[in-house]
Amino acid sequence: MIAKRRMPQRNTDSTQRLAEVYTKLRQISVKAKAEPGLRFTSLAHLLTTDLLDDSFQRLRKKAAAGVDGVTWWEYECGIVPRLEDLHSRLKDGQYRAQPVRRVYLEKEGGKRRPLGIPATEDKVVQRATVTILEAIYEQDFYPCSYGFRPGRGAHGALDELARLMYSGKVNYVIDADISSYFDTVVHEHLREFMRRRVADPHILQLIGKWLKAGVIDDGQLLVSQAGTPQGSVISPLLANVYLHYVLDEWWHQEVTPRLRGEAHVIRYADDGALTFTHEEDALKMMEVLSKRFARFGLALHPEKTKLMPFGRCALWQLKKAGRLGSKTGSFDFLGFTHYFGRSLKGSLAYRIRTMAKRLNGAVKRVTQWCRYNRHLPLREQWKHLKTVLTGHYNYYGRSTNYDSLKRFYRVVQGVWYKWLRRRSQRKHLSTARYRRILDRYPLPKPQIKVPVRVFAKP
Repeated sequence: MIAKRRMPQRNTDSTQRLAEVYTKLRQISVKAKAEPGLRFTSLAHLLTTDLLDDSFQRLRKKAAAGVDGVTWWEYECGIVPRLEDLHSRLKDGQYRAQPVRRVYLEKEGGKRRPLGIPATEDKVVQRATVTILEAIYEQDFYPCSYGFRPGRGAHGALDELARLMYSGKVNYVIDADISSYFDTVVHEHLREFMRRRVADPHILQLIGKWLKAGVIDDGQLLVSQAGTPQGSVISPLLANVYLHYVLDEWWHQEVTPRLRGEAHVIRYADDGALTFTHEEDALKMMEVLSKRFARFGLALHPEKTKLMPFGRCALWQLKKAGRLGSKTGSFDFLGFTHYFGRSLKGSLAYRIRTMAKRLNGAVKRVTQWCRYNRHLPLREQWKHLKTVLTGHYNYYGRSTNYDSLKRFYRVVQGVWYKWLRRRSQRKHLSTARYRRILDRYPLPKPQIKVPVRVFAKP
């Protein structure tokens, strides 16, 4: 039996020192909230050995290694001298960021999404820097931003969108999609935005090093004046800072005061939905939005970005005018297709369902897994499929989406049956025997795990 590796225990002094760091961060948060225009000049001293150690422990242990090939577990060996050396190099300005290793994730339609994997040491410093910067920027970010923020997530954005739809004040929606957002963030603009709140040259220098480090793609070093690699620990925060100034602040301070009616923006990283009460506001915004983004090097996807009538009142008006066909408009946001369908009483009602691409992708992954692992013991296969279904329900199990969950459940049952039948060329798995297998290893049935939480705004 292989003994499990024991996690290093912090002594009383290091725990106390770490608590002092977080106390200072809370003080910074209070000051940042009280003085929105304040620029912080002294932050790098908070990058202590104890904060670096805490940041290391918070990293994903099973994450892939960067260009240096060092995994979390390998870095953990001799962690104390490693972190002391890292801290010394940070203080002396001798720290050097390593290039990011680029890998590609397969997407639907044969496309590939680039993903950057930093070296473990860079992940540690980036995680600690994010902890410090969040103390400031969490006071600045608007409630409309839900992506990659503490205590916020996709379901919060979906709840807010549902609240707006049920309020009856939404008649038009702009489904905004930014083309290759993480690859087109302009470094010059990003540095300018960061300097509005951060005046510590050491922190700004660190961010500059990560932006200039480049990526290793197929053995070649690529350096660009734009982009922040997806997969990097610091990238989500930098991406949020960029869109905070490009979209969120501009929207709240300059756009909404000039609109005729009520309007809202809901943003999860680079994925956004803008809602309007009046058509003229939506048309005006559709025209201005692309110009605003172009000013900062961003571009709206010409095919995926669209303006549509969307809302109970707008659809009824179209129906009366004879302009509404058998199907109402729909848009995709955070893995769901949003549309208005018929309720049991025949009235129009806001609905969601799993995006077809997401559902097909999930089915494809299950099919491939069952194909290549059909000779594993039944119990191991069952455990994996149980985890897949439970994870699917945990995210997609929202109200009105039960039919999509049921479809996925039935397809998984069918796929498992198909590949169990192919375990042997001589034996045939009958339907009756497969049912007995399901009785012994029952797959979790569809469940609404995330009921819609619709609250009135305070």
